[in-house]
Parts: sequence; structure tokens; C-alpha cells
Amino acid sequence: KCASVAPGRYALTLAAQAVCAVAQVFILGLPSRIASVWFGPTEVSTACAVAVLGNQLGTAIGFLLPPVLVPNTPNDIDLTAHNISIMFYGTAIVSTILFFLTGVVFEEKPKYPPSHSQAVLQTVPPEDYSYKQSIINLFKNIPFVLLLISYGIMTGAFYSVSTLLNQMIVTHYEGEEVNAGRIGLTLVVAGMVGSIICGLWLDFTKTYKQTTLIVYILSFIGLLVFTFTLDLGYLTVVFVTGGVLGFFMTGYLPLGFEFAVEITYPESEGTSSGLLNASAQIFGIVFTLVQGKLTTDYGPRTGNLFLGAWTFVGIILTALIKSDLRRHNVNSGIMNLDVKAVPVDSPVEPENTTLKIQSAL
Repeated sequence: KCASVAPGRYALTLAAQAVCAVAQVFILGLPSRIASVWFGPTEVSTACAVAVLGNQLGTAIGFLLPPVLVPNTPNDIDLTAHNISIMFYGTAIVSTILFFLTGVVFEEKPKYPPSHSQAVLQTVPPEDYSYKQSIINLFKNIPFVLLLISYGIMTGAFYSVSTLLNQMIVTHYEGEEVNAGRIGLTLVVAGMVGSIICGLWLDFTKTYKQTTLIVYILSFIGLLVFTFTLDLGYLTVVFVTGGVLGFFMTGYLPLGFEFAVEITYPESEGTSSGLLNASAQIFGIVFTLVQGKLTTDYGPRTGNLFLGAWTFVGIILTALIKSDLRRHNVNSGIMNLDVKAVPVDSPVEPENTTLKIQSAL
């Protein structure tokens, strides 16, 4: 009987994971979209960073709670199964509550556009939007393509380091699985701080390319320092270097989102951020597989140097990006637009729409 039930449960588990993976695609692209629709030019980058922080906070909780809720009880399988059920039911309850709150409390957009650039976009009738054409426009945008690759490299490297962190730590510090989880938590928490600081800095300076390039270089340096100090025998050093690495690598996430929105305006923020996340997932899968193989066969240093080489390529690609801040130029009045902030439900004359968007471009 158990043998006949197990395959069904296994299939159900795979189906559930597939649903969660599909849902993640929509959630990861929300920060830049929500920030642009709801926040003005002086706070949009900070809002995006806070939204990214929320995602990282969930990751931090993921490092912290599972070992507490599901302690290691190898001699009592029934207790382990019970603890796992509690964890999953708890997650389901929280997710369901958030789902209903989102449907009841949140509105799609504010009554009045928060910025000049959003006022322009809201004059376009929904039926005029073409997702296919938007994708084509984005891939014709050379600066965005360069950012797409460099973002994928950086974020994919971060995913790979996070996934293989336990293996790297245990290789040099046998029996330190608990501290490996704590180092992962340190990496994520430091990244949350980095995200907020980078968002505040962007709102204050609007130096998108310069900030992105500097953070990329510092992430590269942090990866090298982490790599060459990992085997020194001092866990305290690993905590510090892991925190520094997480600070810059995670701090890069809102920078990439916001830079993409700037250089692709007036294309949808959801489309550009969705492509960035797709690139990150592709690079993350490849990097994790290759680094995992190199770490197993030759040690953590070789695997990290592999990531370091690709990160250096990302620095070069970032330096080649032309910083054409279209959204910022519209909000600053550099691009002449005769558009006023109007309520979302107000009627719009279709014949004026084309002229307004063309002037934005």
C-alpha cells in the first residue's frame, strides 16, 4: 500500500513545486512595476529597493525557520513528517491571507499619476499595448541587452553562491552545518541593508550607470576576498566576508531593475524586469551546475574563481552600456511633453496619444 501511495505523493509534490515556480515568475518582477506606478521620481528607486528587501526578508526567514520547525530527528520519521506538515500548512495559511489582503486592500494604480512619465504612459489605451512588440523593442535596445546579460551574470552568481554555500563551508569546516546556515542568513541580511542604501543613493543622485558599475566592481572584489579567505580556518572571517559579498551582490538587484526601467522607457516595467529575472534564472542554473561540479572535483576555490571570471565579464559589459535615462529626462522636463497628471479614470483623446509617446521617445 505504501509503495502505491508514495509515487502519487511524489507527483503531487512536483506539481506543487511547479506551481510555486510559476508564481515566482510573477512575483519577482513586481518591485520595479509597483515602484514606478505608485511612487514619484524622488522615491521610486527607494521603493523598488524596499520591495526587493521584502523578497530577501522571505529568503532570510527561509534560512532561519525551517531548522527550528523541522529539527533533525532521524530516529523518528513520524515526528519529522509531522513537523514538515506544520511548516507547509503554516506557509499555506500565511500565503492565503496575503492573497486575500492583496485582492481586497490594494488598488491597481493611484487616482493621480505620481510622475510625469507615468502620466504619459497612462494616456495609452490598454488595447494599444502589444506584449510581442514590447519584447521586440527591448531586444532591439542594445543597452538593455548588455544589461540583460550583465544582470544575469551577477544575479546568477549570487544564486549559485547561495545554493552551494553549505557545501563550501562544510568542505573547510567539517560539522559546521549550523554555522553555514547562519552565514547564509548573514549574507541575506547584509544584502537587505545594501538594497536600501543603493535605492536611497539612486534617488538622491540619479547616477544609475556609475552606481551600477561601482557596485559590480565591489561585488567582484568581495567575491575574490571571500574566495581566498574561505580556507583560513576562521569562521569569523567567513561571516564578515560573506556579509560584505551579500551587501554588494544583493544591493545590485534594485540597481539593475531601476537602470533597466530608465533605459527602456516607455516599455512596461513588468516586461523588462521579467526578462531580467529570466536571464538571472538561466545563468543561475548554469552557474550552479558548473560551480557545483568544479567544487566537488577541485574544491570551492576553483568554483568561486569560475564565478569571478564571469563577474569580470559582467563589469566590462556594464561599462559598455549607454546611459540614456529616458524616464528621468521626461520627469525632469528635458524631453518636452505637454501632459498633465490626470485621474486614471478620466477620458483621454486617442488621437493625442501617439504624439505624446513619440515625444517621450
